[in-house]
Amino acid sequence: MLQRRKISVLFSALLFSFAAQAGKLAIVIDDVGYRPAEENKVLQMPQAISVAVLPNAPHAREMATRAHQGGHEVLIHLPMAPLSKQPLEKDTLTPEMSSEEITRIMRNAVSNVPYAVGLNNHMGSRMTSSLSGMQKVMQALNHYNLYFLDSMTIANSQAIPAAQGTQVKVLKRRVFLDDSQDINAIRQQFSRAVKLAQRDGYAIAIGHPHPNTVRVLQQMLPSLPADITLVRPSQLLNETRHSGSRTPAVPVKPAKPRFQPAELCKVKQPLAPVPATRALTVVGESVSHSPLFSTLKSLF
Repeated sequence: MLQRRKISVLFSALLFSFAAQAGKLAIVIDDVGYRPAEENKVLQMPQAISVAVLPNAPHAREMATRAHQGGHEVLIHLPMAPLSKQPLEKDTLTPEMSSEEITRIMRNAVSNVPYAVGLNNHMGSRMTSSLSGMQKVMQALNHYNLYFLDSMTIANSQAIPAAQGTQVKVLKRRVFLDDSQDINAIRQQFSRAVKLAQRDGYAIAIGHPHPNTVRVLQQMLPSLPADITLVRPSQLLNETRHSGSRTPAVPVKPAKPRFQPAELCKVKQPLAPVPATRALTVVGESVSHSPLFSTLKSLF
């Protein structure tokens, strides 16, 4: 009986080790509040799928409430000025706006999107690239317990430096799922987000409630790799590379090596494949040498 208990505990430790190494993938669906039929399909997906609601959309309050009741994380999808000339949503933020005007728009947005825990930008290439404009946004946002998810609609976004001196934490989008609405392109982008999460330990992907995007998520979410955990964006706030005003959200570039190798080693013959049984043995050996294993072992 005792031996069986030991095996159970060690197996739990092995699972814990796998979980600790799992990549984290957060998916946010933007532009919610206009198409309840498609958006309700999103709300039938796993609870870790989050939604960003346009504050002046006709179904904003309804969809935010439904999402919250279904266990999904809710963000405010706040319109911000783009560089391109196109029709703008009501109360779109611009760099020229006064702090008072931005504060008013922020207050209305919070009121129109109940249960929000974060905020991300709708469009916004001109606004987010303005340091002074984003400083006014962060100062207004600092009055609420909301994080900022930078949709990264432009490479030189000023969201992180603008958050300096505030309590606002900043996250960054890594992948857009549906810049192209071709279903195969969306599948490729989803796979890219998964690979980034596996490589870097995390990834945030943003999509929209388009029929093809919904279809791809319905098809691919059930078959996520075992080493990928679906999370809400707020679960990434404590990641080292994702902290807001205190630590840059962008990974720090590694220092240059002091020497350059004269020649890279090249494998003359293909390496023999590693059997699955050997791979499990290696994992088991790794766990057996871990501090957690030693602690558990001492209990018996």
